[in-house]
Amino acid sequence: MSDSFPLPYNDSDLSGQVALVTGATAGLGRRFALVLAKCGAKVALAGRREERLAEVAAEIEAFGGESCQVPLDMTDQAAVVDAVEQVEQQLGLITILVNNAGIPDAQRAHRMKLDLINRVFDTNLVGPYILSCEVAKRLIATEQPGRMVNIASVGAFRYDGNGAALYSITKAGMVRMTEALAVEWSRFNINVNCIAPGAFSSEMMDGMIERVGDISANFPRKRMGQPAQLDSTLLYLCAPASECVTGAVIKVSDGQGAM
Repeated sequence: MSDSFPLPYNDSDLSGQVALVTGATAGLGRRFALVLAKCGAKVALAGRREERLAEVAAEIEAFGGESCQVPLDMTDQAAVVDAVEQVEQQLGLITILVNNAGIPDAQRAHRMKLDLINRVFDTNLVGPYILSCEVAKRLIATEQPGRMVNIASVGAFRYDGNGAALYSITKAGMVRMTEALAVEWSRFNINVNCIAPGAFSSEMMDGMIERVGDISANFPRKRMGQPAQLDSTLLYLCAPASECVTGAVIKVSDGQGAM
């Protein structure tokens, strides 16, 4: 091993980086945005609820971080492309992308209306694909390295018939998108990885609990994951020390069920 590497090689300083986090208004996305900002990155906050974006921006400003707000509906493909331009104008070239935005379907597959089918596909898979390509295009043109972290779900690997089949399908697509784009962009030093969380506390999970009850009682550890427990995985994939890691899918499930 080269003597140029410190012992241990585990740097999480993101100073000089510009991160775009989708779905940053609440839950995991909000946490991800705050963590990246705390580690020195300038963070673009993207989401549909503008008042929530302002609240997260205020939290970042309170501890001396820098951010910008980008109102964004992931189903609007033109807006997805335009969002990258907006961030570049306000903060600079995006070097870290966290594809976190997602919505559940919460219906049986044969009962879903076309509008809902389209919204789930567009939000969970099509929008993130377009956004990833737009960010990569600019990194490649400027010969800059980058990190992309896609947020999937353990639901990509199992489906228990609970009325969220399309969510499972789109998250499986997110996993395969990670693997394929990692190969596509490896030569350009763009790392593409994926986190597949189990059941973590969030607004989406709160909605599920309201429908079906407290599912944590069935887990071996009788608990839900907390967003903070994903901090280390996110930082590992965004930080310089993981430069050889691309195409990886890291399941963070707290042993909640069979994989």
